[in-house]
Amino acid sequence: MADPLADEARRLRIVERLSRHDIQRRLGVGKDRLSALLRDVPPPDWTKRPNAKDDLRARAVELRGTGRSVTDIARAFRVAKSTAYQWVRHLPLDPDAEAEAGRRRAHSRRMTDARWAAHREARDNARAETVLAAANWVKSLRYRELILIGAAIYWCEGAKAKPWRPNDCRIKFVNSDPALIVLFLRFVEALGVQRSALRYRVAIHETADVPAATRWWADLVGVSVETFQRPSLKKHRPKTNRLNTSDGYRGCLNIEVPQSSRMYWKVEGIIRGMAGEDRDVGR
Repeated sequence: MADPLADEARRLRIVERLSRHDIQRRLGVGKDRLSALLRDVPPPDWTKRPNAKDDLRARAVELRGTGRSVTDIARAFRVAKSTAYQWVRHLPLDPDAEAEAGRRRAHSRRMTDARWAAHREARDNARAETVLAAANWVKSLRYRELILIGAAIYWCEGAKAKPWRPNDCRIKFVNSDPALIVLFLRFVEALGVQRSALRYRVAIHETADVPAATRWWADLVGVSVETFQRPSLKKHRPKTNRLNTSDGYRGCLNIEVPQSSRMYWKVEGIIRGMAGEDRDVGR
């Protein structure tokens, strides 16, 4: 038995060429009901909008046919490499063309290196001189400076109490920068806690050399490997394009100060004082 509502929906779509929104309003039905009524009705041509980049896609395919690489195509049309790859991935380069593209890239790198070698050397020398001069300017930190700086880096990088955990006031610091780790340890020692009393844990990807990383961090902080807690391993995801896979990758070091509520309160007060908020917050 024919459905009069379905017949009317089809007529409005095909004959009167109304949009789905207009048909919904005309018939007083919802989206799901209208979809059921128009299940076998193909969308009219006027609803198919042309892709703004169809012409670029066609030209990209032509360039690919001449042996151009994805990088060359992306640069030619000022699009992302991923976009260029989607356009031409069905047209892999033949071995000879791919080898030629590789030679062109290698030649381009050599030319770029030759052109900018002097500039890079001058830049690297200027950086080294500036870093050394700044380090010599610091010389040594006074107690007050060390406390202020240590509190600041902790408030930036350390764990803080949350509105939903207002009493979770523990000093926990995590970082991958050896310089910040050493500076934080000096700060903690200045407040009267020896680094041998701290808790250490390495956080690192499971594919890394975990024992070697643990030994490296133990040497840096000056404690034995046996004092470290079980490492926190991050599961490896093959699809993730990680850059921290070299031999120098050592993960992060977690440092926790036991029974550190009062130290946390002190850090909180120091930050408030440095920000000019030393008055009572409740006022």
